[in-house]
Amino acid sequence: MLEFKYDTQLLIEGKNLSEDDIDEYIKSHFEGDSLLAVGDENLIKIHFHTNKPWEILEYCSTLGEIFDIVVEDMDRQSKGLQG
Repeated sequence: MLEFKYDTQLLIEGKNLSEDDIDEYIKSHFEGDSLLAVGDENLIKIHFHTNKPWEILEYCSTLGEIFDIVVEDMDRQSKGLQG
């Protein structure tokens, strides 16, 4: 059994985005692991394992336009089922 079930990935397009600020905010406000926040001031890719992907989507939507959203159930994938 996985501690954090959902692999959550998305892109944020905006202005004056900061990888470091986003990384710090997510780590201090949301439960999860395997966080990656990479990009530049206009485009950031987020990858995060969590049990509440909707919270990450909600936060990221406050930073800019979010798109290419993927939420996969890693527990189902580990059982050979479609995520």
